[in-house]
Amino acid sequence: MRDTLSHRPAISESSSIVYVIDDDLAIREAIESLFRSVGIHARTYSNATDFLAGDLPDTPSCLLLDVRLKGPSGFVVQNLMRERQIQIPIIFMTAHGDVAMSVKAMKAGAFDFLTKPVRDQELLDIVADAFEVDERRLRCKRSMTALKRQYESLTPRQREVMAFVVSGLMNKQIASEMRLSEITVKIYRREAMKKMGAMTVADLVRKAVQLGVQLSLIDELTDPNTLATGAATSRTNSENTGVNDAGASATARVARHNSSNAR
Repeated sequence: MRDTLSHRPAISESSSIVYVIDDDLAIREAIESLFRSVGIHARTYSNATDFLAGDLPDTPSCLLLDVRLKGPSGFVVQNLMRERQIQIPIIFMTAHGDVAMSVKAMKAGAFDFLTKPVRDQELLDIVADAFEVDERRLRCKRSMTALKRQYESLTPRQREVMAFVVSGLMNKQIASEMRLSEITVKIYRREAMKKMGAMTVADLVRKAVQLGVQLSLIDELTDPNTLATGAATSRTNSENTGVNDAGASATARVARHNSSNAR
């Protein structure tokens, strides 16, 4: 009976959405009724075209996707979603599943693979798990958006100082490489850390790693084999914006410094 179902609360039942693509009307209606009974909104589609044409709000979601659809198969839909960077968890459903099909789906990134008929409680539990996974994805997405906004607020000089700090250089060393006073470097460093919301250097490094934009620069600064080529390419790269501004000029200065020491 429906009233005997146990339901683990979703992240936010008022906003969480389960999408359903199945060409069987009876199945769509049954699934919609099930989730409505536990306070979860379900949006159903008879084909993938209508689903892909719509906008997905930034709310914990998942997709129940029939493998054998009229028109593009569920696997084709999965590929299209990946190409369009639609990253909500996909739960495949089929009445004709086998091990090979299940393996194919999971290797392509499916959240789960169910064989019809699916028990109501099993479906509720799996969807609740998918909501939790998608909520974590959305939190990371929001965090990354905020982090990128912080980084974009830095001036080119602040980005350059940040690059040197993350690579492990001290204020005095940075001042020498940038041909600035140590006091000026400290000002740039303090402002960069303030804008990035970093309380410590370790926190700044963590944020840089999250962004990913600093990793190649750190490698370049610390790898002596790349310093010579860094100076040659810096004139072109320094015309670019963002981390390339800081990276090119910083690499060039380190290259000149090492070159003079070699002489």
